[in-house]
Amino acid sequence: MIRSDRLLTPVLLGGCLILMLSFAVRASFGVFQIPIGEEFGWPRAEFSLAIAIQNLAWGIGQPIFSAFAERFGDRKAIALGAVVYAAGLVLSAAAVTPAQHQLLEILVGFGVAGTGFGVILAVVGRAASAENRSMALAVTTAAGSAGQVFGAPAAEFMLGVMSWQSVFLVFAAVILGSLVALPAMRSPAPAASPSELEETLGQILVRAARDPSYTLIFLGFFSCGYQLGFVTAHFPAFVTEVCGPILPGGILHNIGITTTSALGAVSISLIGVANIAGTLLAGWAGRRFPRKYLLSGIYTARTFVAAAFILVPMSPATVILFSIAMGALWLATVPLTSGLVAHIWGLRYMGTLYGIVFFSHQLGSFLGVWLGGQLYDATGSYNAVWWIGVGVGAFSAIVHLPVREERTPLPAAA
Repeated sequence: MIRSDRLLTPVLLGGCLILMLSFAVRASFGVFQIPIGEEFGWPRAEFSLAIAIQNLAWGIGQPIFSAFAERFGDRKAIALGAVVYAAGLVLSAAAVTPAQHQLLEILVGFGVAGTGFGVILAVVGRAASAENRSMALAVTTAAGSAGQVFGAPAAEFMLGVMSWQSVFLVFAAVILGSLVALPAMRSPAPAASPSELEETLGQILVRAARDPSYTLIFLGFFSCGYQLGFVTAHFPAFVTEVCGPILPGGILHNIGITTTSALGAVSISLIGVANIAGTLLAGWAGRRFPRKYLLSGIYTARTFVAAAFILVPMSPATVILFSIAMGALWLATVPLTSGLVAHIWGLRYMGTLYGIVFFSHQLGSFLGVWLGGQLYDATGSYNAVWWIGVGVGAFSAIVHLPVREERTPLPAAA
């Protein structure tokens, strides 16, 4: 198979479908915080820890699935990920203790890794031409946001007509159904020089580990995961409990959003809608401007948006404005970060190298979700964990500036 000069290819479309359905399910877990907690009488920290473990398992599993894909084939890795994902959901539907949910979220997290960014973006990146690669990665990332658009509202709707256990079973079927796109996930071997082809995975990992730029990118991705993990897991509950009332006769009330619970689910959807545009814009800009400055700008903007939101009383209007503003910045970091990894260290082991960087993202997600539950139970408020997110966002804005964006020199050919 050769690379196509067209942006829209079967690989891109197949990758978009798998990512969209995978992320639709993943983005809905925050909606289950209150229903599951109330059914079993658990404190907020219990199910928060389950979601946090899911995020950490996703981060640990990402380089593992990426290396598996590079060794045994992309489609085998994706299929394995879907089966593990579905198994985790089915077993979670029968879980009745916090420990059971927390243990089974390891399976869900590994399943997300097999059907998520690391494997899918590597396939799409290899199949795209150099001219289209940045935009192809952005389109695929935006597809994940499209899943977020309908995932949380779909879960909220289904919870109104069936139990949360039944919703988990429906989601398991959806994940397995995404494998209909598997035949399209074929890409050429990565273009590489003779020296690059002779380089082993171990050698490039050592070379990247010695490069300060790789360390800075790794550290910078932490805050992205912290902010996204916290908002995805806790924002629906945050809005439900703190937001001012939705007044009869207003626009939201007239379109059927009559409770703060519904607004919380819709806020996740709005983030996904805005992120489609933001991610595509980031992909376009990544071809024209230094990616490190774009990343620094995105993290700076996130810092100001989050600080402004928490400093004013929460109302339906501020929830909507925040969702749109944060959504435009949500996954815009992903095509820029993955594109930076591919640009500096090449395509051959892009999946594994990006997977390791993504572990930092998921470590941040784990802490954001876990601290959200812990500090909420301790203080009755999300304010402390929110301000930590503001701080780590400012850190990432600074840490990307020294990144050296030039391609690293390859070892001499034998």
